[in-house]
Amino acid sequence: MEQTHILITNDDGIYAEGIQSLSQCLIESDGNYKLSIVAPDRERSAIGHAITMHRPLRVDEIRYSHNPELTGWCVDGTPSDSVKLALEAILEEKPDLVISGINRGSNLGTDVLYSGTVSAAVEGLILGIPSIAVSLTGSGNGDGFNFAARFVCGLIPRLLESNMPASTLININAPPEPDTIKGARVTRLGKRRYRNAFEKRFDPRGRIYYWLAGELVEDDPEDEDSDTKAIREGYISVTPIHFPLTNDDMMPELKNILEKLPLKY
Repeated sequence: MEQTHILITNDDGIYAEGIQSLSQCLIESDGNYKLSIVAPDRERSAIGHAITMHRPLRVDEIRYSHNPELTGWCVDGTPSDSVKLALEAILEEKPDLVISGINRGSNLGTDVLYSGTVSAAVEGLILGIPSIAVSLTGSGNGDGFNFAARFVCGLIPRLLESNMPASTLININAPPEPDTIKGARVTRLGKRRYRNAFEKRFDPRGRIYYWLAGELVEDDPEDEDSDTKAIREGYISVTPIHFPLTNDDMMPELKNILEKLPLKY
């Protein structure tokens, strides 16, 4: 049987509990998987889709104490750097699937625009590979990570059998307490807003700096299909995200506007 090659990454750092739980579950599963792990050397949460352009990237091969046979590549860059570097420089063959996670903390609704976890999976899409982003809502613990890992391991062969489009990212969020989970729902991205407050402070030299602290405001109480609602009600949310982002419905109206717009000023 031909192996399925999976690239694993994250934004919590290559030694984070979530990435170790996921990789170990894949090793122990019934699937015939080849794993490549390429991830940042430290936490890079909320860094979005940033890439490193103005300095060199350094890569070190590492081994995990929980499984000495499992190797990975540690990158002193962002999650998107890690995927881009893996696919264009480190790996000898193109993987069949990219999985980013398991993240400590949720990536719901509009948070996906800030998320390093989701951005790493989006980088997989940009390079033509179906991708999955996985997050554990709340701070999580070993049981939560292990449950989320088992859920993903059960989902992977079914997604591969479904001929999942390379333009689609599956964004998964799992509640942190396995005993309270009611099931799984297919969801859409909800609206998640923050009432941001910048706290003004002074450093020891008297210079002003600001510290961002935001209060979460859930904004989709009427959307029955939202990922935020699913999590609030104790369900795993599974959201298909499509790329590219062009709004095709708006194109005819914009063309009409441009036709009437003077080009000489």
